[in-house]
Amino acid sequence: MATKTINADMLAKMFLAGAQNIEAKKEYINELNVFPVPDGDTGTNMSMTIMSAAKEVTALEHPDMKTLAKAISSGSLRGARGNSGVILSQLLRGFTKAVREEKEIDVSILAAACERAKDTAYKAVMKPKEGTILTVARGIAEKAEQMQMETDDLEVFIPAVIQYAEEVLAKTPEMLPVLKEAGVVDSGGQGLVEVLKGAYDAFLGKEVDYSAIEAGAAVKVTKVSAEAAADIKFGYCTEFIILVEKEFSDNDEHEFKGYLESIGDSIVCVADDDVVKIHVHTNDPGLAIQKALTYGQLSRMKIDNMREEHQEKLIKDAEKLAKQQKEEKKKAEPRKAMGFITVSIGEGLNNIFRELGADYIIEGGQTMNPSTEDMLNAIEQVNADTIFILPNNKNIVLAANQAKALVEDKQIIVIPTKTVPQGITAIINFMPDADAAANEEAMLENIQNVKTGQVTYAVRDTKIDDKEIHEGNIMGIGDAGILAVGSDIHETAKEMLAALVDEESELISIYYGAEVEEEEAAEFAAEIEELYPDMDVDAQFGGQPIYYYVLAVE
Repeated sequence: MATKTINADMLAKMFLAGAQNIEAKKEYINELNVFPVPDGDTGTNMSMTIMSAAKEVTALEHPDMKTLAKAISSGSLRGARGNSGVILSQLLRGFTKAVREEKEIDVSILAAACERAKDTAYKAVMKPKEGTILTVARGIAEKAEQMQMETDDLEVFIPAVIQYAEEVLAKTPEMLPVLKEAGVVDSGGQGLVEVLKGAYDAFLGKEVDYSAIEAGAAVKVTKVSAEAAADIKFGYCTEFIILVEKEFSDNDEHEFKGYLESIGDSIVCVADDDVVKIHVHTNDPGLAIQKALTYGQLSRMKIDNMREEHQEKLIKDAEKLAKQQKEEKKKAEPRKAMGFITVSIGEGLNNIFRELGADYIIEGGQTMNPSTEDMLNAIEQVNADTIFILPNNKNIVLAANQAKALVEDKQIIVIPTKTVPQGITAIINFMPDADAAANEEAMLENIQNVKTGQVTYAVRDTKIDDKEIHEGNIMGIGDAGILAVGSDIHETAKEMLAALVDEESELISIYYGAEVEEEEAAEFAAEIEELYPDMDVDAQFGGQPIYYYVLAVE
């Protein structure tokens, strides 16, 4: 029997299943990143983006299409991280705009939604590149348009669109030579396909494990006073699932509940076929576990010390209150003309930005791209008419621009700094007495003079830019690609630096990471001074993880 429409309940299930599937596949997607660096993060960014929306969807009770569309669009937009996450959020935004006024979705509406999703995402990217998630989205829209003329049965329509999406994905290495050389398909495109596959599973009525969404969803917290905390009768919140090995009868359920009541309270015992969900507050979790093992194997065990958690909560509440008071005091001060938000990671780099006048530092950077929501929170905290945002990573610029589009009461100027050294140069060239436009022009001009190199290690074997790379190799990565590969950190850094320095270079800045000792960095800086006696060499502690050195040549 044909299925011709999807209602809001089914769309919600499909969306959550798509989110669950990309969460389950995120590490696989991460491994598809072309550069074999230890911070490949496409899967993580896409997963965190869609999970932000999933939390809002799970909070809805009996949603109609309009409220569901708003939750998906708003949640993904604010939770978007990295270029892949921002593009995914725009795909979802376009899709939901096309369906929000509908009561049910048929093939023609679905085709129109795929087209609008594609258009919205392409418009969000300044220079769309083929062979990426955008190409896969376009293929989906094209196939959807074709299929809606051939069938009104969603059971035929959806698998045909997914199959074509996989065919387009398989061709991405032919569109981007760097993918072909590395022997991988586009990671963002793979992520989009995984979302569709998960959604299709829910459409078919397959059993979907929503545990990742449930774990990440908003938690209802019962506030306990300090006096009540001291009187907590049972200190351990114990949860697990029993995979029963024989029939769990009503008598078994009654007997087990009675046993749990004898050792604790707040009891939940729910049986569903061969799975039993257990929750109990007790002073001896081992007793509950031993009894449960008589019925079968255990899964997803979780034990929390509620007394300890409460003490931690009291400390956090006090810290939160102090922070709020500080922020309120700051807001009460007169608003200044211009302020700075910068993305940074590492104690040393954070301190450098603070000393240079940054008002708010978002810790994240390459190893964890901040979300649009993180940007909006930072903007809220900076008491200025005009705020400059320094993303300091090419994978964060889109999220910064997305935040800019959502702010109405302040002027936001995103300086598209792609590296931390560019961000440092930008803020150094800020002129307090000039207006925002003049400062933007000066910063944009000066960051063009910064060449950046970063030294890290390879996490897998691959071939890029005609360079054979093996797991554990040291890599020197420049603005446009890998400049050096070797087995020694400092020799590789010097080879990379030689590719960055030219006749016009005057300054070499060295920021050493968390894994490099100060004495070791000083010796390296001395070697660089000997190699380039006509240039100024400045070495500072950056404290960044993963990257042994970040070098800048100006």
